[in-house]
Amino acid sequence: MNEQEVKNIVVAGGGTAGWIAATALKKGLGDRVNVTLVESDDIPTVGVGEATIPPLLVLHQILGISEREFMSATNATFKLGIAFENWKDLNTKYIHSFGVAGKDCWACGFSHFWIKGMQEGLADEYGDYCLEHLAARENKFAVVANNGLNYAYHLDAGLYAKFLRGTSEECGVVRKEGKIKTVNLSKTNGFIESLTLESQENISGDFFIDCTGFRALLIGDALHTGFEDWSHWLLCDSAVAVQTESVRPPVPYTRSIAHEAGWQWQIPLQNRTGNGLVYCSRYMDDETAKNTLLKHVEGKTLNDPRIIKFKTGTRLKHWSKNCLALGLSSGFLEPLESTSIHLIQKSVIRFMQLFPGNGVKQVDIDEFNRQTKKDVDYIRDFIILHYCVTERDDSQFWRYCKNMSVPDTLKHRLSLFEETGRIFRGEDELFASESWIQVMMGQGLIPKTYHPIVDLMPRQELQQFLNRLKEITRSKLNQLPMHEEFIDKYCRSGERN
Repeated sequence: MNEQEVKNIVVAGGGTAGWIAATALKKGLGDRVNVTLVESDDIPTVGVGEATIPPLLVLHQILGISEREFMSATNATFKLGIAFENWKDLNTKYIHSFGVAGKDCWACGFSHFWIKGMQEGLADEYGDYCLEHLAARENKFAVVANNGLNYAYHLDAGLYAKFLRGTSEECGVVRKEGKIKTVNLSKTNGFIESLTLESQENISGDFFIDCTGFRALLIGDALHTGFEDWSHWLLCDSAVAVQTESVRPPVPYTRSIAHEAGWQWQIPLQNRTGNGLVYCSRYMDDETAKNTLLKHVEGKTLNDPRIIKFKTGTRLKHWSKNCLALGLSSGFLEPLESTSIHLIQKSVIRFMQLFPGNGVKQVDIDEFNRQTKKDVDYIRDFIILHYCVTERDDSQFWRYCKNMSVPDTLKHRLSLFEETGRIFRGEDELFASESWIQVMMGQGLIPKTYHPIVDLMPRQELQQFLNRLKEITRSKLNQLPMHEEFIDKYCRSGERN
């Protein structure tokens, strides 16, 4: 490959992906590397992914970011999960929350005890045994000691990139303003040698991070790294986004509302609400999508609706030669479960673990791509689950989703859960068993049976067990303040003063 020491790293593109990469690499590797980020003020970022998942807290700890400062600067609110409306069928709602319900035993999870409890008429709603689920439903929140409450954030993506830029430049990252005109390759090994800007300035580097969004100027246009298309499983290929004024206190969860050819998101920030409609252009044209979204938003619109086109899928290689693709340049999974920022941070941390300090080696590239492929495949299956396990057949879109063939890996999970109630996670898989359980049952897939060890617990003892867990969860909930009340004391944004 290339035995040249990797000292100078060039990040092509800003936005959330670019500034996370630049900040993490410089903070993590210090003077070992020089980091230059190239971006143009004339090129807008997609900037609509405003919901996150709990692993972001780990990244912020690594980067030494103050939670209060970050939340105030980005108009952030807290997120305990996602409310899915009209997904199982019309007029049905369930919540996929963070955290864990009940208490497991050595042989099986709490869900097996709950299933028998439901069959025997002893159990209440599954979410009643999960603190995060209850808190989301009742609009309560607090930062609890010892990670007593699992949470993430809703944030302004544009302000988040700006916040990270400030952190990044403080620790020595150099920003270059300008549009990339050409990507210059070595004639001997095909590696990227430099980027030429429209100003004719030449930016050389030993390694390049492609954060140029859907354009994928480095990994796609220059290195011709292939793309695996998943649009036969994930039909949505378009989105329209708009911001609105807040009309009520922010709830600590994202709303995902299924429509006839896709779904609508609603993300509450401190100062406004982010809205969007993800849809399949085969079944809904852009104008209809725009009108559908505007018909279902609350509050005065703050900007004109913006159409975004995409293709679901992933790069065949996320690391090729001396280039790593992050964010939209590496592929796209619709924001149904808020995984985009997580995949960025996971790839950055993995790259640092496999950092090619003594030169780029194929074994490192292969290992990185193997692990990343597993990550995106697991997430892909989890997102497909929301579409294929449904009772909806009221439109062509939903009839296709309900009857489509799915990856064998997902088919096995669904069959295993339906027949036995069992969930087995893959190696380093993002979504926990609890997530699979909540979504599968929320979508209407209830196991036919449960683990036989549950029958060792007498009926009265099972009743006491379930009641006690519910009481403990409710007691913890009663100690939490209202979500907006906590935000006002903890991280109030200047835009709300």
